[in-house]
Amino acid sequence: MPDTLLTLRNVSLGYDGQVVLERLSFVVEGGECLALVGPNGAGKTTLLRGILGLIPVLAGQIEYGFDRSTSPPGYVPQRDTLDPIFPLTVFEVVLMGTYGRLALLRPVGRRQRQLAADCLERVGLADLAHRPFWALSGGQKQRVLIARALAVEPHILLLDEPTAGVDPGATTIIMDLIAQLNRDQSITVVLVSHHLRLVRSLVHSVVWVEDGCASKGATEVMLAPERIMELFGPLRGTE
Repeated sequence: MPDTLLTLRNVSLGYDGQVVLERLSFVVEGGECLALVGPNGAGKTTLLRGILGLIPVLAGQIEYGFDRSTSPPGYVPQRDTLDPIFPLTVFEVVLMGTYGRLALLRPVGRRQRQLAADCLERVGLADLAHRPFWALSGGQKQRVLIARALAVEPHILLLDEPTAGVDPGATTIIMDLIAQLNRDQSITVVLVSHHLRLVRSLVHSVVWVEDGCASKGATEVMLAPERIMELFGPLRGTE
């Protein structure tokens, strides 16, 4: 794995030429577990989409320490962006993750099918492979989407609110899975989250996004109780 996976140099991002975030500069190291946090509407998802290349960079430069054409990032979107009646089985959804590495017009083969099965095993859902995706619980769907992202065989896994809309039990399972992937399999993780209490015990570092800017620091500094109290007050600081 490269030592540095991402470098942002004075990057500005937005939509239709309208800047949402500007002059962002920070580095994501290989093996890091990083959270993008901040108030609602601050631009966390915009930053994640910019890193993925889903929206254009309006100024500055994002440098990648890997070849995105041969090793694309693994991406887990917000679950509510998907059609709730997605007409595929769990296995078929995960198999979609292998498509990014296939040569043009090359059919899915034995290796891709085995990889999809292995990824389902890694998230603990191998026994649900043939169940319709739409029939799963919210937490199970999220784990299937993580398996799909792992099927890309990525250096870096990017997740947008991976615990949104799931119950506390499922939230714990998902966050434990993310921690395991980072710790035991050395997958670099960048996740968007508004659950400050959860990410405080999970991530190594934090990028705080607010007022069109972003700053990176160690978790214990960026999410120190006194800092959260100053920003949000006593109630919101315990989220």
